[in-house]
Amino acid sequence: MKAFYIGLLGVASLLAAGNAAAQAKGDATYKKACGVCHDQGIAGAPKLGDKAAWAPRIKQGKDALYTVSLKGKPGTGMVAKGGNASLTDADVKAAVDFMVDKSK
Repeated sequence: MKAFYIGLLGVASLLAAGNAAAQAKGDATYKKACGVCHDQGIAGAPKLGDKAAWAPRIKQGKDALYTVSLKGKPGTGMVAKGGNASLTDADVKAAVDFMVDKSK
């Protein structure tokens, strides 16, 4: 039984480390590409941490947020990958996760 609990602690530690790394990646991508608009609310971008502005977007689900972030949204200031085509899809998704976590 003791080995079981030690194993659980190991798994929990790995998950926590993975989550911290994902948050750091999302934060770095946010600062590199997203913050330009989302820090100030430029072109209608919801500000990071603005729960009221983010709530309807979060309600649509992460897949919808990923799609808009990756492909852009016609008729708005949201361009594909925040205008940084060199970002990987994983980088963009990490930034979306970061923004959602900071805006719940």
